[in-house]
Amino acid sequence: MKHIRSQDNPFYKELGKLSSSARQRGKLGQTLLDGAHLLAAYLASGQQPLHLIVTEAAQRDPEIISLLHKLPDVPVTQLDETLFAELSDLKTVSGVLALIAVPQPDIDPQNSRFCLLLENIQDPGNLGSMLRSAAAAGCDTVFMSKGCADAWSPKVLRAAMGGHFVLSLHEHADLLSVVSMFPGTIFAASLAARTSLYDSGLSGNIAFAIGNEGAGLSQALLSTAIPFIIPMPGKVESLNAAAAAAICLFEAVRQRS
Repeated sequence: MKHIRSQDNPFYKELGKLSSSARQRGKLGQTLLDGAHLLAAYLASGQQPLHLIVTEAAQRDPEIISLLHKLPDVPVTQLDETLFAELSDLKTVSGVLALIAVPQPDIDPQNSRFCLLLENIQDPGNLGSMLRSAAAAGCDTVFMSKGCADAWSPKVLRAAMGGHFVLSLHEHADLLSVVSMFPGTIFAASLAARTSLYDSGLSGNIAFAIGNEGAGLSQALLSTAIPFIIPMPGKVESLNAAAAAAICLFEAVRQRS
């Protein structure tokens, strides 16, 4: 096991770029998973990391020890805790990072049956929450426009809690092109709609289109969808985008089951 003690180490510098730069993640097709939970979810999907980075203390943690034993052929590097903390924005050091190749699934909208179309979702927490809800609801695919946050950033990965590894994710998607090929019905929430979500027929092949937190869906995408309204008897004008997505997804689950 290698032990890195200096910020000047070339491998450590590369890890730093991956943790902070969407461009670097895109260039290398790699990202970092922070913590035992994400690593376990990744392993459960049948994949293996390229490299493991641990602290000395982590090697006494039963959960992390168990994960390391499952990966005898994966190289491991130990970092001093201060160096490790600089790669993570968690308040408490998790003790394990996994360097992984970002999955590149062959995605064809014609093969999707229950999916999300996300347009310009810019908050990483919202995006991660939507991916987590989509995974929990049994979606197969999530298409994200170019204006969405980086799906493989540490914050999105953390918020999705492993959802990345049970979904087919397509970033920088041309959503109008996806709509033209999708073999089903597109639905979208609209405050101007007259039909309630709960009165909409959500069986069969469907997709929910969710728009930007402030601006909502573009008119071009909204015009391709069947609009509905989420009833809100309380004294607020709108819902958080991630909350709205979860409500829509699980109403579809209710109807489809």
